[in-house]
Amino acid sequence: MTGDDSDGRGDGGRDDEVRGARRVPGPRAAADDFDLSAVPLPPPVPAIPPWEPRPASPPTTPEPETAVASPDPSAPPDPSVPAHRVLKALLGAWALAACSAEETESVEAHLTECAACADEALRLRDAVGLLHTDRSLDLDPTLRTRVIDSCLSRRPADIPVPDWASPYDAETARLDALLRDIGSAEWHAPVRLKWFEGEQEAGRKTTVAGVIGHLMAVDGLIGAALDLEVPLGDGVLGRGADWPLSPAARTEKYWSAARRPPTRAVHEPWRAQSHTLIRTVSFAGRGVCELSVSYGDFALPMHDALLDRAFECWVHGGDIAKAVDYPYEAPSATHLNRMIDLAARLLPAALAERRRTGLAGPARQLVTAGSPGRSLHLEVEGSGGGDWYIPLDSPAALGSPAHTVAQIALDGVEFCRLVAGHVPPVEAAAGQEGDREAIRDVLCAAASLSRL
Repeated sequence: MTGDDSDGRGDGGRDDEVRGARRVPGPRAAADDFDLSAVPLPPPVPAIPPWEPRPASPPTTPEPETAVASPDPSAPPDPSVPAHRVLKALLGAWALAACSAEETESVEAHLTECAACADEALRLRDAVGLLHTDRSLDLDPTLRTRVIDSCLSRRPADIPVPDWASPYDAETARLDALLRDIGSAEWHAPVRLKWFEGEQEAGRKTTVAGVIGHLMAVDGLIGAALDLEVPLGDGVLGRGADWPLSPAARTEKYWSAARRPPTRAVHEPWRAQSHTLIRTVSFAGRGVCELSVSYGDFALPMHDALLDRAFECWVHGGDIAKAVDYPYEAPSATHLNRMIDLAARLLPAALAERRRTGLAGPARQLVTAGSPGRSLHLEVEGSGGGDWYIPLDSPAALGSPAHTVAQIALDGVEFCRLVAGHVPPVEAAAGQEGDREAIRDVLCAAASLSRL
């Protein structure tokens, strides 16, 4: 303990060494907290300690024409250039494009000189991008068609899908994408199928898997017309000759034939069947489009039957999407227009059937087949819309603008919801004008096109 001073330091040479050593400066404030231009620069520190001899160097004479004058440290700062802290405070406003022209010019000039502010500006600009309105994550329904058209324009298909089969091809692909994006538990989510029978709304409870089983069973009508093996339940394939042709009866038999409730195992058979149908009609040639497909009480040519199945696939895809809270858009405008046109062509026969059962008013002006008669102007607005003239008194008559007695205006998707039985007739039309009885009969006839 001898030799210690009162302040606790040792004596002798060690004390002199400590006293002569440089002291470590204390912490200082950040450079951003004060104006660096107002602080005088410290004197330059020599690179070689003063006690060591400086090596001799040959004298050099600077060339006047290449000499660059260095800034004078003692010169006052330029008042026209904002301080660093001022420019940094403007970065947020700059990222939001809220600066004046002068401020924007000063900030951007500063960003070329200050790396720290440049990094901060990039982070703020990226953050501003997150403030935009959220957009739907669902793909544009026309994207698939555009991609395929672009590919085929560069390399046409050897065996193209017929144009009249493209709506079914597109809608089955969209539904397949939805099904591949949901979890196993969601296949058992409850779904309520709705349609109209007579004047009343009807319905049936099932699951997501049950809906796909229903689509597969009714799509089997197309397969039966093409003489293909169709899924009959629990992985069994057959010709389906002993199965009913009515879509509702066929679905009920499919559901009851299964030994257990449908699961996600129904997905692959349904998708395989849709691929088979598209491939078969593509290879079959032109004549197959007129092949008759029986629905029991009525029949449709193949090109209309596949369009009808595309419509059902879209409608039930929407039912599934609603059950699992999934975004699902309407078909492309071209395909939607074809679906609306099919429904408009089926309306005269549906109206005549309701008249035979006493559910519609009597005919008022019978005309010969192929002649214009009393008509209703169906004006469909929005995507896929158009104008159709529905003959009111006979399915064989022609709709005519000159013989229009009433007009209905509807949105395209809303009209399809009416045809699918998803909206009551009295709530469907956005605009009505003319013969009230004709308007009511046509709206109810459109709802009667729905079925399980």
